[in-house]
Amino acid sequence: MKRAKDVPIDFVVLWVDGNDSKWLKEKNRYLNSNGDSNVNRFRDCENLQYLFRGIEKYASWVHKIFFVTWGHVPTWLDTKNPKIRVVKHEEFIPKEYLPTFNSNVIELNLHRIPDLSEQFVLFNDDLFILKTLRKEDFFKNGLPADTYVEYTQLASFYNDTYYFMKANILAIINKHFKKPEVVKKNRFKMLHPKYGNFNFKTLHCLRFKKKFCGFWNFHTAQAYLKQTFEKVWSIEGEALDYACHNRFRTSTDLGHYLCRYWQLMEGNFVPKKDQTKYFIYLDDNQEALDAILKQKYQVICINDAYTHIDFDKAKREINQALDTIFPKKSQFEKNKEDGHEKRKRKN
Repeated sequence: MKRAKDVPIDFVVLWVDGNDSKWLKEKNRYLNSNGDSNVNRFRDCENLQYLFRGIEKYASWVHKIFFVTWGHVPTWLDTKNPKIRVVKHEEFIPKEYLPTFNSNVIELNLHRIPDLSEQFVLFNDDLFILKTLRKEDFFKNGLPADTYVEYTQLASFYNDTYYFMKANILAIINKHFKKPEVVKKNRFKMLHPKYGNFNFKTLHCLRFKKKFCGFWNFHTAQAYLKQTFEKVWSIEGEALDYACHNRFRTSTDLGHYLCRYWQLMEGNFVPKKDQTKYFIYLDDNQEALDAILKQKYQVICINDAYTHIDFDKAKREINQALDTIFPKKSQFEKNKEDGHEKRKRKN
Protein backbone atom coordinates (compact mmCIF):
# COMPACT_ATOMS: atom_id res chain seq x y z
CA MET A 1 0.00 0.00 0.00
CA LYS A 2 1.30 3.43 -0.93
CA ARG A 3 2.02 5.88 1.83
CA ALA A 4 -0.10 9.04 1.71
CA LYS A 5 2.85 11.15 0.57
CA ASP A 6 3.54 8.73 -2.28
CA VAL A 7 0.05 8.85 -3.76
CA PRO A 8 0.20 10.78 -7.05
CA ILE A 9 -1.68 14.06 -7.34
CA ASP A 10 -3.43 14.77 -10.62
CA PHE A 11 -4.78 18.05 -11.94
CA VAL A 12 -8.12 18.22 -13.73
CA VAL A 13 -8.54 21.19 -16.08
CA LEU A 14 -11.93 22.02 -17.62
CA TRP A 15 -12.13 23.92 -20.91
CA VAL A 16 -14.66 24.78 -23.59
CA ASP A 17 -14.09 26.37 -26.99
CA GLY A 18 -17.10 28.63 -27.45
CA ASN A 19 -16.08 29.28 -31.07
CA ASP A 20 -16.15 25.65 -32.19
CA SER A 21 -18.78 25.50 -34.96
CA LYS A 22 -19.67 21.85 -34.29
CA TRP A 23 -20.05 22.51 -30.58
CA LEU A 24 -22.13 25.63 -31.28
CA LYS A 25 -24.42 23.66 -33.58
CA GLU A 26 -25.05 21.08 -30.89
CA LYS A 27 -25.49 23.75 -28.20
CA ASN A 28 -28.00 25.65 -30.35
CA ARG A 29 -30.11 22.52 -30.69
CA TYR A 30 -30.83 22.72 -26.96
CA LEU A 31 -31.14 26.46 -26.47
CA ASN A 32 -34.83 26.12 -25.74
CA SER A 33 -33.86 24.26 -22.58
CA ASN A 34 -34.32 26.29 -19.41
CA GLY A 35 -31.09 27.58 -17.97
CA ASP A 36 -28.21 30.02 -18.17
CA SER A 37 -26.75 30.07 -21.68
CA ASN A 38 -25.21 33.55 -21.56
CA VAL A 39 -22.22 34.08 -23.84
CA ASN A 40 -19.83 34.68 -20.91
CA ARG A 41 -20.35 31.07 -19.83
CA PHE A 42 -18.62 29.79 -22.94
CA ARG A 43 -16.48 32.41 -24.72
CA ASP A 44 -12.76 31.78 -24.94
CA CYS A 45 -10.46 34.22 -23.15
CA GLU A 46 -7.52 32.89 -25.19
CA ASN A 47 -5.16 32.60 -22.23
CA LEU A 48 -5.31 28.95 -21.19
CA GLN A 49 -1.66 28.51 -22.18
CA TYR A 50 -0.66 30.68 -19.22
CA LEU A 51 -2.21 28.21 -16.80
CA PHE A 52 -0.02 25.48 -18.32
CA ARG A 53 3.05 27.72 -18.17
CA GLY A 54 2.31 28.30 -14.50
CA ILE A 55 1.95 24.56 -13.90
CA GLU A 56 5.33 23.88 -15.51
CA LYS A 57 7.10 26.63 -13.58
CA TYR A 58 5.41 26.40 -10.19
CA ALA A 59 3.85 22.89 -9.91
CA SER A 60 6.08 20.61 -11.98
CA TRP A 61 5.50 17.78 -9.47
CA VAL A 62 2.00 17.12 -10.87
CA HIS A 63 1.52 13.50 -11.95
CA LYS A 64 -1.00 13.88 -14.79
CA ILE A 65 -3.09 16.72 -16.20
CA PHE A 66 -6.52 15.50 -17.25
CA PHE A 67 -7.77 17.99 -19.81
CA VAL A 68 -11.57 17.71 -19.88
CA THR A 69 -13.31 18.90 -23.01
CA TRP A 70 -16.38 18.39 -25.19
CA GLY A 71 -14.04 17.16 -27.89
CA HIS A 72 -12.15 20.21 -29.06
CA VAL A 73 -8.51 20.82 -28.12
CA PRO A 74 -6.51 24.07 -28.36
CA THR A 75 -4.36 24.08 -31.49
CA TRP A 76 -1.27 24.84 -29.41
CA LEU A 77 -1.68 22.01 -26.86
CA ASP A 78 0.81 19.18 -27.22
CA THR A 79 -1.44 16.19 -26.58
CA LYS A 80 1.56 13.87 -27.03
CA ASN A 81 3.12 15.15 -23.84
CA PRO A 82 3.18 12.19 -21.39
CA LYS A 83 1.66 14.30 -18.62
CA ILE A 84 -1.36 15.32 -20.71
CA ARG A 85 -4.48 13.17 -20.94
CA VAL A 86 -7.34 14.58 -23.04
CA VAL A 87 -10.68 13.32 -21.72
CA LYS A 88 -13.91 13.86 -23.65
CA HIS A 89 -17.23 14.19 -21.84
CA GLU A 90 -18.47 10.96 -23.38
CA GLU A 91 -15.58 9.06 -21.84
CA PHE A 92 -16.75 9.55 -18.26
CA ILE A 93 -20.14 11.29 -18.03
CA PRO A 94 -23.12 8.87 -18.17
CA LYS A 95 -24.79 9.11 -21.55
CA GLU A 96 -28.16 10.05 -20.04
CA TYR A 97 -26.64 13.41 -19.03
CA LEU A 98 -25.17 14.18 -22.46
CA PRO A 99 -24.77 16.45 -24.19
CA THR A 100 -24.27 18.87 -21.35
CA PHE A 101 -23.31 22.54 -21.42
CA ASN A 102 -23.39 22.78 -17.64
CA SER A 103 -20.04 22.86 -15.84
CA ASN A 104 -21.75 21.72 -12.64
CA VAL A 105 -22.73 18.45 -14.31
CA ILE A 106 -19.21 17.92 -15.63
CA GLU A 107 -17.64 18.57 -12.23
CA LEU A 108 -20.01 16.30 -10.33
CA ASN A 109 -18.89 13.35 -12.45
CA LEU A 110 -15.13 13.84 -12.31
CA HIS A 111 -14.63 10.77 -10.13
CA ARG A 112 -15.64 8.64 -13.12
CA ILE A 113 -12.61 9.71 -15.19
CA PRO A 114 -10.63 6.55 -15.99
CA ASP A 115 -7.24 6.36 -14.23
CA LEU A 116 -7.76 9.58 -12.25
CA SER A 117 -5.74 9.50 -9.02
CA GLU A 118 -7.50 9.29 -5.66
CA GLN A 119 -6.01 12.69 -4.88
CA PHE A 120 -6.76 15.34 -7.49
CA VAL A 121 -7.02 19.10 -7.83
CA LEU A 122 -9.77 20.77 -9.85
CA PHE A 123 -8.78 23.74 -12.01
CA ASN A 124 -11.18 25.75 -14.11
CA ASP A 125 -9.79 27.48 -17.19
CA ASP A 126 -9.91 30.92 -15.56
CA LEU A 127 -7.26 30.10 -12.94
CA PHE A 128 -3.61 31.09 -13.09
CA ILE A 129 -0.65 30.05 -10.93
CA LEU A 130 1.60 32.98 -10.02
CA LYS A 131 3.81 31.50 -7.28
CA THR A 132 5.33 28.20 -6.24
CA LEU A 133 2.83 25.53 -5.24
CA ARG A 134 3.87 22.56 -3.10
CA LYS A 135 2.10 19.25 -2.82
CA GLU A 136 1.35 20.21 0.79
CA ASP A 137 -0.65 23.19 -0.45
CA PHE A 138 -3.22 20.65 -1.64
CA PHE A 139 -2.73 17.44 0.35
CA LYS A 140 -1.12 16.54 3.65
CA ASN A 141 -1.17 13.10 5.26
CA GLY A 142 -3.61 11.99 2.58
CA LEU A 143 -6.14 14.72 3.34
CA PRO A 144 -7.12 17.74 1.21
CA ALA A 145 -5.84 21.10 2.43
CA ASP A 146 -8.63 23.67 2.78
CA THR A 147 -9.73 26.84 4.56
CA TYR A 148 -12.90 26.49 6.62
CA VAL A 149 -15.06 29.61 6.58
CA GLU A 150 -18.71 29.64 7.59
CA TYR A 151 -20.62 32.81 6.84
CA THR A 152 -24.15 34.09 6.54
CA GLN A 153 -25.20 33.22 3.02
CA LEU A 154 -27.36 35.99 1.63
CA ALA A 155 -29.82 35.43 -1.19
CA SER A 156 -29.03 37.22 -4.42
CA PHE A 157 -31.35 39.93 -5.63
CA TYR A 158 -30.77 38.60 -9.13
CA ASN A 159 -31.84 35.43 -10.84
CA ASP A 160 -28.36 33.97 -10.37
CA THR A 161 -28.11 30.21 -10.70
CA TYR A 162 -24.92 30.19 -8.59
CA TYR A 163 -26.78 31.36 -5.48
CA PHE A 164 -29.58 28.86 -6.05
CA MET A 165 -26.99 26.11 -6.35
CA LYS A 166 -25.38 27.09 -3.06
CA ALA A 167 -28.77 27.05 -1.34
CA ASN A 168 -29.53 23.60 -2.74
CA ILE A 169 -26.19 22.28 -1.51
CA LEU A 170 -26.64 23.84 1.92
CA ALA A 171 -30.02 22.11 2.30
CA ILE A 172 -28.37 18.74 1.70
CA ILE A 173 -25.54 19.49 4.13
CA ASN A 174 -27.98 20.46 6.89
CA LYS A 175 -29.97 17.32 6.15
CA HIS A 176 -27.04 15.02 6.84
CA PHE A 177 -24.92 16.88 9.39
CA LYS A 178 -25.93 18.20 12.80
CA LYS A 179 -24.02 21.38 13.54
CA PRO A 180 -23.42 20.75 17.28
CA GLU A 181 -21.82 17.39 16.49
CA VAL A 182 -19.64 18.79 13.72
CA VAL A 183 -18.48 21.69 15.91
CA LYS A 184 -17.62 19.34 18.78
CA LYS A 185 -15.64 17.02 16.51
CA ASN A 186 -13.86 19.59 14.34
CA ARG A 187 -13.64 22.78 16.41
CA PHE A 188 -9.85 22.99 16.03
CA LYS A 189 -10.15 22.69 12.25
CA MET A 190 -13.07 25.10 12.00
CA LEU A 191 -11.19 27.85 13.83
CA HIS A 192 -7.48 27.94 13.10
CA PRO A 193 -4.75 30.62 13.17
CA LYS A 194 -3.99 29.97 9.49
CA TYR A 195 -7.41 31.33 8.52
CA GLY A 196 -6.63 34.82 9.81
CA ASN A 197 -9.56 37.23 9.77
CA PHE A 198 -11.81 34.61 8.19
CA ASN A 199 -12.20 33.22 11.72
CA PHE A 200 -14.42 36.18 12.58
CA LYS A 201 -16.96 35.07 9.97
CA THR A 202 -17.09 31.58 11.45
CA LEU A 203 -17.29 32.91 15.01
CA HIS A 204 -20.23 35.09 14.00
CA CYS A 205 -22.07 32.04 12.67
CA LEU A 206 -21.45 29.88 15.74
CA ARG A 207 -24.33 31.65 17.46
CA PHE A 208 -26.62 29.88 14.99
CA LYS A 209 -26.33 26.60 16.85
CA LYS A 210 -28.62 24.26 14.93
CA LYS A 211 -27.96 24.88 11.25
CA PHE A 212 -25.05 25.86 9.04
CA CYS A 213 -25.51 29.29 7.49
CA GLY A 214 -23.33 28.82 4.41
CA PHE A 215 -19.70 28.44 3.43
CA TRP A 216 -17.19 30.69 1.74
CA ASN A 217 -16.08 29.56 -1.71
CA PHE A 218 -12.67 30.71 -2.88
CA HIS A 219 -13.03 30.20 -6.66
CA THR A 220 -9.61 28.60 -6.80
CA ALA A 221 -7.88 25.28 -7.35
CA GLN A 222 -9.74 22.80 -5.14
CA ALA A 223 -8.26 19.62 -3.66
CA TYR A 224 -10.49 16.54 -3.62
CA LEU A 225 -10.50 12.90 -2.71
CA LYS A 226 -12.20 10.80 -5.35
CA GLN A 227 -13.80 8.72 -2.61
CA THR A 228 -15.69 11.79 -1.42
CA PHE A 229 -17.52 12.03 -4.75
CA GLU A 230 -18.27 8.32 -4.65
CA LYS A 231 -19.66 8.57 -1.13
CA VAL A 232 -21.85 11.59 -1.87
CA TRP A 233 -23.23 9.86 -4.97
CA SER A 234 -23.99 6.73 -2.93
CA ILE A 235 -25.95 8.77 -0.37
CA GLU A 236 -27.57 11.49 -2.49
CA GLY A 237 -27.62 9.77 -5.88
CA GLU A 238 -31.24 10.63 -6.60
CA ALA A 239 -30.71 14.37 -6.07
CA LEU A 240 -27.48 14.34 -8.06
CA ASP A 241 -29.08 12.40 -10.88
CA TYR A 242 -31.89 14.95 -11.08
CA ALA A 243 -29.43 17.87 -11.15
CA CYS A 244 -27.23 16.22 -13.78
CA HIS A 245 -30.09 16.26 -16.29
CA ASN A 246 -29.81 20.08 -16.41
CA ARG A 247 -28.09 20.75 -19.75
CA PHE A 248 -27.49 24.39 -18.79
CA ARG A 249 -27.13 25.97 -15.37
CA THR A 250 -30.50 26.27 -13.65
CA SER A 251 -32.00 26.99 -10.23
CA THR A 252 -32.11 23.26 -9.41
CA ASP A 253 -28.37 22.69 -9.90
CA LEU A 254 -25.95 21.06 -7.52
CA GLY A 255 -22.20 21.41 -7.90
CA HIS A 256 -18.81 20.11 -6.81
CA TYR A 257 -18.94 22.32 -3.72
CA LEU A 258 -21.28 19.73 -2.23
CA CYS A 259 -18.28 17.38 -2.12
CA ARG A 260 -16.06 20.11 -0.70
CA TYR A 261 -18.51 20.89 2.09
CA TRP A 262 -18.86 17.17 2.77
CA GLN A 263 -15.10 16.93 3.33
CA LEU A 264 -15.29 19.90 5.68
CA MET A 265 -18.18 18.41 7.65
CA GLU A 266 -16.46 15.07 8.13
CA GLY A 267 -13.18 16.72 9.08
CA ASN A 268 -11.45 15.13 6.11
CA PHE A 269 -9.15 18.10 5.53
CA VAL A 270 -6.16 19.89 7.01
CA PRO A 271 -6.27 23.65 7.67
CA LYS A 272 -4.32 25.90 5.32
CA LYS A 273 -3.81 29.62 4.78
CA ASP A 274 -5.66 31.01 1.80
CA GLN A 275 -3.26 32.58 -0.71
CA THR A 276 -5.63 33.17 -3.59
CA LYS A 277 -7.61 36.04 -5.04
CA TYR A 278 -10.76 36.30 -7.12
CA PHE A 279 -11.11 38.90 -9.87
CA ILE A 280 -13.66 39.65 -12.59
CA TYR A 281 -12.95 41.00 -16.08
CA LEU A 282 -13.80 44.70 -15.89
CA ASP A 283 -13.36 47.84 -17.94
CA ASP A 284 -10.85 48.86 -15.26
CA ASN A 285 -8.59 45.86 -14.55
CA GLN A 286 -5.90 47.71 -12.64
CA GLU A 287 -6.16 45.66 -9.45
CA ALA A 288 -5.98 42.38 -11.37
CA LEU A 289 -3.11 43.63 -13.52
CA ASP A 290 -1.19 44.70 -10.43
CA ALA A 291 -1.73 41.26 -8.84
CA ILE A 292 -0.42 39.52 -11.94
CA LEU A 293 2.61 41.68 -12.62
CA LYS A 294 3.71 41.69 -8.95
CA GLN A 295 2.73 38.01 -8.54
CA LYS A 296 0.99 38.73 -5.25
CA TYR A 297 -0.87 35.43 -4.86
CA GLN A 298 -0.26 31.74 -5.42
CA VAL A 299 -3.38 31.33 -7.54
CA ILE A 300 -5.80 33.88 -8.97
CA CYS A 301 -9.12 33.52 -10.70
CA ILE A 302 -10.12 35.99 -13.41
CA ASN A 303 -13.76 35.25 -14.02
CA ASP A 304 -15.76 36.20 -17.09
CA ALA A 305 -18.91 37.23 -15.24
CA TYR A 306 -20.27 40.31 -17.04
CA THR A 307 -21.65 40.80 -20.53
CA HIS A 308 -21.86 44.62 -20.43
CA ILE A 309 -18.10 45.34 -20.42
CA ASP A 310 -15.67 45.93 -23.28
CA PHE A 311 -14.58 42.31 -23.16
CA ASP A 312 -12.01 42.49 -25.96
CA LYS A 313 -10.20 45.35 -24.21
CA ALA A 314 -10.34 43.64 -20.81
CA LYS A 315 -9.08 40.36 -22.24
CA ARG A 316 -6.24 42.07 -24.12
CA GLU A 317 -5.01 43.84 -20.97
CA ILE A 318 -5.08 40.70 -18.85
CA ASN A 319 -3.37 38.58 -21.48
CA GLN A 320 -0.60 41.13 -22.01
CA ALA A 321 0.12 41.05 -18.27
CA LEU A 322 0.15 37.25 -18.21
CA ASP A 323 2.51 37.19 -21.18
CA THR A 324 4.85 39.52 -19.34
CA ILE A 325 5.42 37.02 -16.53
CA PHE A 326 5.12 33.92 -18.75
CA PRO A 327 6.79 34.90 -22.03
CA LYS A 328 8.16 31.45 -22.89
CA LYS A 329 6.23 28.43 -24.08
CA SER A 330 5.87 25.47 -21.75
CA GLN A 331 6.54 21.84 -22.51
CA PHE A 332 2.78 21.46 -22.93
CA GLU A 333 2.76 23.67 -26.02
CA LYS A 334 3.68 22.55 -29.51
CA ASN A 335 6.96 23.65 -30.99
CA LYS A 336 6.98 26.03 -33.93
CA GLU A 337 7.85 23.19 -36.27
CA ASP A 338 4.88 21.06 -35.26
CA GLY A 339 1.99 20.66 -37.64
CA HIS A 340 1.92 22.69 -40.85
CA GLU A 341 5.47 24.11 -40.62
CA LYS A 342 6.97 20.66 -40.03
CA ARG A 343 5.12 19.16 -42.99
CA LYS A 344 6.16 22.09 -45.16
CA ARG A 345 9.85 21.50 -44.35
CA LYS A 346 9.56 17.81 -45.30
CA ASN A 347 8.14 18.77 -48.67
